Amino acid sequence: MRLATWNVNSIRARVDRIVSFAERESIDVLAMQEIKCKPEQFPYERFEAAGYHVEAHGLNQWNGVAIASREPLEDVQHAFVGMPGFQKGHVGDDAPQEARAISALIGGVRVWSLYVPNGRSLNDPHYQYKLRWLEALREATRAELAAQPDLPLALVGDFNIIPFEEDNGDPDIVQGVSTHVSQPERDAFFALETAGVSDVVRPLIPSGFTYWDYQRLKFPRNQGIRIDFVLGSRALADAVTGASIARDERKGEAPSDHVPVVVDLDLSPEDDDDVPMIFG
Repeated sequence: MRLATWNVNSIRARVDRIVSFAERESIDVLAMQEIKCKPEQFPYERFEAAGYHVEAHGLNQWNGVAIASREPLEDVQHAFVGMPGFQKGHVGDDAPQEARAISALIGGVRVWSLYVPNGRSLNDPHYQYKLRWLEALREATRAELAAQPDLPLALVGDFNIIPFEEDNGDPDIVQGVSTHVSQPERDAFFALETAGVSDVVRPLIPSGFTYWDYQRLKFPRNQGIRIDFVLGSRALADAVTGASIARDERKGEAPSDHVPVVVDLDLSPEDDDDVPMIFG
């Protein structure tokens, strides 16, 4: 299975480019974030013509997530257990949920396409919402893997966190001032490891950015950041055979400000030719 994640920054504005990438790179499963449309507005026909099944979750022109797969998508979920909501000025724990998570079981792999809240600023209520959202994701992941410890599970998407200093090439993002690099955000990202998942791309690609702002010639100057990840359970990590960051997708006409992150998985059963035969 070739699995990719991509914050597409409007599926309707870039559908031809996105589908062309998926076809050219033989992507089996494409998790998308920031589709910026409701399900009834999603350009399903273009994906279906290329041989993909699609499930989309969007509530308005903001946020939104989707998964396209060459195999059918089973047990589709639009939120993880305990996922908090957000509404500016809302008081209480019952704020409406945003379209930030979608999941499906595909070929035995549980794939979550995630668009983690941005946080906006360190003093904004959205920042605390981001931390609560990540804590709930950790606990939901812990519970899912406790129930199914051998499950190949992938948490993929735009995490809006820069885990290490070397992941930050943007001089406008400064620790102590900016979101994405604050210690509580980084701690929340690393805490996901305690739930049983780890970054399966970094061991193969230790450096490289996945996002460049459109402003101030950030891409030509390579002033990017690394915020798009594939976190996998032990079973998924053991199946990884390769990975890539498709930097060239930031080039050309009307690109997204993010690029795809791709992993190759060998999910075939272990060879049992060496298991001794028992004769009765």
